[in-house]
Amino acid sequence: MNLELTPEEVAFRDNLRAIFREVPQEIRDRYRAGQTTRQDTIDSQQVLNQHGVAVPHWPVEYGGQDWTPTQSHIFTNELQRSGIPEPLPFNVGMVGPVIANFATDEIKEKFLAKTANLDIWWSQGFSEPGAGSDLAGLKTTAVRDGDHYVVNGQKTWTTLGQFGQWMFLLARTDPNADKPQKGISFLLVDMETPGIDRRPIRLIDGSVEVNEFFFTDVRVPVENLVGEENKGWTYAKFLLGNERNGMAQIGSSQRMYTALVSLATDREVNGHRLIDDPEFRRRLYTVKLRLTALEATTMRVTSASENGKPSPLSSLLKIEGSRILQELDDLAVSSLGTDGVEVTGAAPGTRAFDGDAVAEYLNHRKFSIYGGSNEVQAGVIAKGILGL
Repeated sequence: MNLELTPEEVAFRDNLRAIFREVPQEIRDRYRAGQTTRQDTIDSQQVLNQHGVAVPHWPVEYGGQDWTPTQSHIFTNELQRSGIPEPLPFNVGMVGPVIANFATDEIKEKFLAKTANLDIWWSQGFSEPGAGSDLAGLKTTAVRDGDHYVVNGQKTWTTLGQFGQWMFLLARTDPNADKPQKGISFLLVDMETPGIDRRPIRLIDGSVEVNEFFFTDVRVPVENLVGEENKGWTYAKFLLGNERNGMAQIGSSQRMYTALVSLATDREVNGHRLIDDPEFRRRLYTVKLRLTALEATTMRVTSASENGKPSPLSSLLKIEGSRILQELDDLAVSSLGTDGVEVTGAAPGTRAFDGDAVAEYLNHRKFSIYGGSNEVQAGVIAKGILGL
């Protein structure tokens, strides 16, 4: 199998790089320093949208691109390597495709263009206390009352929910359904609606990245129902399939590796360059070999999926990709020595690479969990590849 890019694919890649370079340098600098603002994310996505590459995986009639799986892989990899904020996943990878494929024409007209351009910032209302990995166990209810649903319940782990203007939310509309996956509906909720209370959740790295929301008699117009009532589980499965795009994080890991090599070459510990430490160098080059193997495997999986059928090997990519990223985080923290003791912000001049290494280390523990935990992915491999 030829894993090299064709001349046409090289030209495609170079065109993407030219587009990504149009994102202002100050946005890149803040992103690499871990200081991206809400407006940075909006401005970056709007640059991509102007060039037609903000929502490439949407249907073509709504702004998507009819790319091959290899082109999609190139896009994801180059985007992660570029050092710019990625398009907001809640918009482009989650609710956008659901609306495009299942919503009424009125909802499409109202939301799709604004969603692609990040004129609307979406939040995800799926997880609840006791209904995270077992999402079908959700307890939030939506009771029909004339032209509205009355929503009561709680959502948690809502990433960047402090910025959300609208939320796509799963709620139980038929509590008497014979299976927990049945009787769930997919609603679009204006976050300015009375009865919504947001409470931030402070994480171990000191940030407030996630939130919990409480809904008390929140009235949602029936016209904001996506698809059919009680069919929300079908749309949720479709959404979660899209969520796993790019989870190998190859581009991000390549960018981190390059920055870490530069740091290790320049930084001295006890009078010696860090790169000259044999154990550090062994770990650094080992992760490079793993990253190279992961990229080759990703190209194999991409090639195998050209027929439109997903490969169970994608679960392997997610597992290894998260482990490599976490190993790079560990190397970055190790490079700080005792300067890495401070958790919530390194002192000036002690940043391992373009950002707070300790905060990144702690925050990136989540890569082993979200999008299907590594343990769940191992089960997929056991069943789909090994036939166990």
